[in-house]
Amino acid sequence: MDDTILRRTWAEIDLDALAHNYQQARQKIGPKVKYLGVVKADAYGHGAIQTARELETLGTDYLAVSSLDEARELRHGGITAPILILGHTPPEMTPQLIEHHLTQTVSAQAKAEAYSAAAVACGGTLRIHIKVDTGMSRLGFLVRGGHFTGGIEAIFRSCALPNLEAEGIFTHFAVADEDGGGDEQYTLEQFSIFTQVLDALAEKGRTFPLRHCVNSGALARYPEMYLDMVRPGIALYGVGADAERLDLRPVMALKSCVSTIKIFDPDTDVSYGRTFRTREKTRVGVLPIGYADGLFRSLSNRMSVQTIQGPAPILGRICMDMTMVDLSGLDHVHVGDEVELFGTRQRVDLLAALIGTIPYELTCAVSKRVPRRYIKGGEVVEESLRLLL
Repeated sequence: MDDTILRRTWAEIDLDALAHNYQQARQKIGPKVKYLGVVKADAYGHGAIQTARELETLGTDYLAVSSLDEARELRHGGITAPILILGHTPPEMTPQLIEHHLTQTVSAQAKAEAYSAAAVACGGTLRIHIKVDTGMSRLGFLVRGGHFTGGIEAIFRSCALPNLEAEGIFTHFAVADEDGGGDEQYTLEQFSIFTQVLDALAEKGRTFPLRHCVNSGALARYPEMYLDMVRPGIALYGVGADAERLDLRPVMALKSCVSTIKIFDPDTDVSYGRTFRTREKTRVGVLPIGYADGLFRSLSNRMSVQTIQGPAPILGRICMDMTMVDLSGLDHVHVGDEVELFGTRQRVDLLAALIGTIPYELTCAVSKRVPRRYIKGGEVVEESLRLLL
């Protein structure tokens, strides 16, 4: 790839940091618990194929995506590890699920019946994982309160349907990443309901090789809940509330460069809306990055970028393709120099906190026109541009 493309705005993906984060989790869960790496949403913006390939090399037991299209992308990219689809797949696509050796989440008896009929019609067997709603109130068999008995019967009947292989059962925690009595109690309650479901099904003769419920938050807090497999998502990428607790390293660094430097007089308005006005002579740098690249407009006038000489505050509103920063007093920063928006010098968690969101949203938002540069052992091993050229 032409390096001038990369020198506009790019994301560096540190595969060594990814490996470190994987090994940290492996050490924590021990040798008997399986590891499922969540690579949905293009691996939270890091690149699904490259991330999955590295996880396969490291020895992951399973991968998870949101949709059939995401799973097909991995298969077409040469990924052979088992893949769990967490979201909905239309039953008429069952032949593709079977063809690509994919595992489908089943969240209701009606869905199980539709998948079973489709699998019978095409003469194949579909591997499934049962999803149990213990308090997320999203997808899953209803089992809370008065729904328990009916939920158990529905799960049992679903698992007995022809041409379905019920390999696993799981639930999803709503607040496992939150500290505090109420949130901790809610997670414990969810886990208790899940184990009651497992016990009730076992009494009816139905057990599962893979029982899993631990996400990134629970990985840090609840080792008693590891069961047969854990599902790290954001922890795999080294950000989030528990990154320091687990000694994780950020995998992505979003970078740009200084394209232009201008000296403005006092009382000069900067950018759309005139939300910033210079008070004195101000050395302003223009960066070729904007909200179309994934730099949230809500960070305008609120964050700094990191230069070789220190932080440079953003001045005025972030534009679609450009952002202005204050280089006053940073005389050693010149046109062409690199700046970091987030990464190891400025964690994405900090930027997320500034605008009241979560780091997942910022990494997922890095757009397809931002090339990814994959680094291993200090060397660039792959460059990926998602624009179709």
